[in-house]
Amino acid sequence: MKDSVLTFMKQNGLIEPNSTLLIGVSGGPDSMALLYFFHSIRVEWNLTLVALTVDHQLRGEESIEDLRFVERICKEWNIEFCGTSLDVPSYKESKHVGTQVAAREIRYQFYFDKMQEYNADYLALGHHGDDQVETMLMGFVRSSNSRAISGMPVKRRFNSGMIIRPFLGVTKNDIKNYCQEYDIQSRLDPSNLETDYTRNYFRQYVVPLLKGQNSNIHTTVQQLSKSMQSDEGYLTGEAEKLVEQVVTLSENENCATFDIDLFQGYHTALQRRAYHLVLNYLYDELPKNLSYMHEEQFFALLNSQTANSRLDFPFDLKVVKSYRKLVICFENKLPQSFPFHKVINIPGQVSLPNGSAIHADFITDSHNPSKDYYLCVRNQVALPLHIRTRKPGDRMTWKGLKGSKKIKDIFIDEKIPAGLRDTWPIVTDDNGEILWLVGLKKGEPSNQSKDTSFIQLYLEKATV
Repeated sequence: MKDSVLTFMKQNGLIEPNSTLLIGVSGGPDSMALLYFFHSIRVEWNLTLVALTVDHQLRGEESIEDLRFVERICKEWNIEFCGTSLDVPSYKESKHVGTQVAAREIRYQFYFDKMQEYNADYLALGHHGDDQVETMLMGFVRSSNSRAISGMPVKRRFNSGMIIRPFLGVTKNDIKNYCQEYDIQSRLDPSNLETDYTRNYFRQYVVPLLKGQNSNIHTTVQQLSKSMQSDEGYLTGEAEKLVEQVVTLSENENCATFDIDLFQGYHTALQRRAYHLVLNYLYDELPKNLSYMHEEQFFALLNSQTANSRLDFPFDLKVVKSYRKLVICFENKLPQSFPFHKVINIPGQVSLPNGSAIHADFITDSHNPSKDYYLCVRNQVALPLHIRTRKPGDRMTWKGLKGSKKIKDIFIDEKIPAGLRDTWPIVTDDNGEILWLVGLKKGEPSNQSKDTSFIQLYLEKATV
C-alpha cells in the first residue's frame, strides 16, 4: 500500500519534502495508518509531523481514552502531539445543527487554528477511496447540485496551507491489511457501526453492493470526482466573472440587482452557478429549507413574460422582477413606498425621498429643455405648484394626445417597475391639474396664455 500511496501523492502533487505536516488522528485504523505512513517516510522526506486529536465529548470516558491512546503512540514514535476536548453537544444546541455537522465544524476550526499556530504547510486527513464512494452517493441522494456530488477534493486550500487526502486512492481493506502487516494498533469508535447516521448506512449496505459489481469502484469514483471537480472549478470561475460583470451587490451585500437580458446572455450552466454564488453572498448561512425547488422557481420567473412579480425565499429573502430588472433582497432592505405631498416654492427647492430634488425658478427665456426640465408660462397655471405621489384615477394630457391618459397606463407603457410607481413624483398646479410626470411626460395646461414670464422646474437626480 505504501507504494500505491506514494504514487498517488506524486500524481496529485500532494506534498513537498521539508514540510510541516499536521495529521488529523482520531485513533481509528484509518488515521493511525496515516500517522504511521508519514512516520515511515519522515526522515526520507524531512517532515515535521504534528498529530492533532479531538475529543468531541460525545462518548464520555471512552473518547478521552482515544485521545490518551493517540498521545501514547505519538510518544512512542517521537511525534509531537496536540490534543483537545471540545464541547460538541453545546455547540450543536447553540447552532441548531446535527451531531455530525457540529462535530465537523468545531473540529475543523481547531485544525484551522493549529495550521496558523504551527505555520503548517499541510493538514493530512485519513479519508480513503471507500469514503469517497460514500460521500458521492450521499451527495447524489441529498442534492441536485453537481458540486455536492463531486466528492472530496484530493487537496484544497486551508488557512496558510493545504488539506490533503493521500489515502483516496486506496480502500478500507487496503488500510486494514496495512495495519495488520505493520502491527499498527488502533481503537474502534462504536458509533461507526450504528446505521442511524446516513454515512454508516451507505457504508454497511450500499457500498458492498457496488463493490460486488465493480471491485475497483473506488478508483472509478475517484477519477469521476477529479474530473467533476476540475469542470466545476472552471465553471465556478467563469460564473464569478459573470457576477462581477452583470450583478450589482450593495455595499453591505444585502441586496443584488441585475439586468435580466444581460444575465440571460450567458450559458445556463453559468447562470445556475451565478444564482448559487449570489445566494452565498446574501445569506450568512444557507437555510436548510432552501432547495432545488427555489432554483426552479427562480429561473421560471426569469424566463416568464410577466412584467412584475416576486418570489419568497427562506428568511424573508425576496426575488422581485420589474420588467427586465431583477432584485434579490431581504424584506427589510427593499425600497419602501411612502406617499408624499409637498408645495413647491418659487424660487425654491424640494427634496424627494429618494434623494433627488426639484428646483424651481422664474425665468424670462423660453427654450426647449431636456426631459429633466419642465417649462410653462407663469399665467397658465394656478399657483402654488405641488409635487406628490400618484392617486387613484390620476390622468393627464399632453400635446398631440387626444383626450387624456391614466397615469397607471403611462407607467405600464414606459415599463416603470411596480416598486417605483407609488413613489414616482408628479407635479400639479393648485387646481390638481397634472403638469409633469417627472422625467416621463410633460403636460399641456388647459389655460393658454401668451405671457413672457415662465416657470422652470429642474430635476436634480440623486447620486448613486
